[in-house]
Amino acid sequence: MFFISKLKEGGVESLERNYHLKLQEMCDCYMETEFRKELQHMVGIVGDLEENGIKYLALALMCAVTEKAAKLSLKSKDGKVTVTVKGDEKLALPAPSLPLFEKMVAIMRAILHLEDDKGKTALALGLRSGDLELQVKVERRPGKESLKFLLPPL
Repeated sequence: MFFISKLKEGGVESLERNYHLKLQEMCDCYMETEFRKELQHMVGIVGDLEENGIKYLALALMCAVTEKAAKLSLKSKDGKVTVTVKGDEKLALPAPSLPLFEKMVAIMRAILHLEDDKGKTALALGLRSGDLELQVKVERRPGKESLKFLLPPL
């Protein structure tokens, strides 16, 4: 499902890691942590938007899976970002900053090759505990954007 290109530099092969692979690695890296606590630490952090965007996505997805949620929803409207996990109970997660949210949407659009304002497709994540297949929806309207993950029943 993901593409790794091999580059030859002086006879040595190196791997170019892409967003999909980085997301899987980040999910594995943080699998043994307290996801909500780690997400709380990310509120207000300024730094590498790419690295933090992948980290936030990984933590939020792992939190949703742990909560056996049906849906993880990230939305921005008028500069405010909200994050909810919908399972048996609705759970609010700490929201990322608007620039971080925008970077996360760009990362997911790149992984899924979605360029249109609206799109829906499958995302397969290979995790150490097995594979996870999600449906991902993105939608962009003036002043509003959303990123939704529909999780399989666990």
